[in-house]
Amino acid sequence: MSIFKNKTLLITGGTGSFGNAVLNRFLDTDIREIRIFSRDEKKQDDMRHEYQAKYPEVSNKIKFYIGDVRDIQSVRNAMHNVDYIFHAAALKQVPSCEFFPIEAVKTNVLGTENVLTAAIEAGVKKIICLSTDKAAYPVNAMGTSKAMMEKVIVAKSRTVSPERTSICCTRYGNVLCSRGSVVPLWIEQIKAGNPITITEPSMTRFVMSLEEAVELVVFAFQNAESGDIMVQKAPACTIEVLAQAVKELFHSEEEIKVIGIRHGEKMYETLLTNEECANAIDMGNFYRVPCDKRDLNYDKYFKDGDVKRNKLTEFNSNNTDLWSVEQVKAKLMELSYVREELEKRNKK
Repeated sequence: MSIFKNKTLLITGGTGSFGNAVLNRFLDTDIREIRIFSRDEKKQDDMRHEYQAKYPEVSNKIKFYIGDVRDIQSVRNAMHNVDYIFHAAALKQVPSCEFFPIEAVKTNVLGTENVLTAAIEAGVKKIICLSTDKAAYPVNAMGTSKAMMEKVIVAKSRTVSPERTSICCTRYGNVLCSRGSVVPLWIEQIKAGNPITITEPSMTRFVMSLEEAVELVVFAFQNAESGDIMVQKAPACTIEVLAQAVKELFHSEEEIKVIGIRHGEKMYETLLTNEECANAIDMGNFYRVPCDKRDLNYDKYFKDGDVKRNKLTEFNSNNTDLWSVEQVKAKLMELSYVREELEKRNKK
């Protein structure tokens, strides 16, 4: 029996990498229905045919809804009889958000407000919103919009009883081989006989697989309280190590070419800020950051302060477990995309 037995799950932005990972994980279980909500009918059509071929016996559980989180009415149209939501719709490319920051606000901030408002109206039981390490100490438009998204989530959680609708958030780092990420780019560069381009060798990034991203969301679904932000204790590596790992796996003789930092990029990412660490709860492989339950009457806090504080400090991609080339190669070999590409290469 799955945790979604006879339940209806809605995934916003469901045609993306995360939505596909959720389908692969839960479609062939006793879940009643998975709704894919997105604005791209071509991706939906491709996805429909893919899963009809892959899971012919259960593909009828997938229902597709065309809409845009920016349009609350289209969101409402997909909400009837929904039990749970994974909110993954987002503009997430750092450079494009730098050039079009208002578009990031419309999708990541106002779109999230629309999803939460419609969900509360429909009586959805639990919503898990997906955020990013770039929301912690943000320096770019994408991270800033996601930081505001988190504020909307936490604020909205205070306006509704958790017994009616529980709203929480997951925050995670780079997902290896997700759509638009760097590893598929490097593989294509190797296949084309071109240099492997990296921005800055010493730049560090958290590393996790799509399956681990799904595990974080499921863990939050089972353990988070309304208003919480949940974080996985992810390892990290330098961009140079990641590129070298890809190069060695594909036996590439191409050079690694440094092209410089792109618009809005940081040298390292943060999953927990120093301020959040003050109240973070260690849950083994995860951290839980509870919602600040104080109200706007601050007078009482001046009189009755809370002097307790965790010893944990900022958790970032420089002070976590930094992986070697061999460790990264082992992680990459766990990914079906990498294994499939290696098989294609070996057949030539």
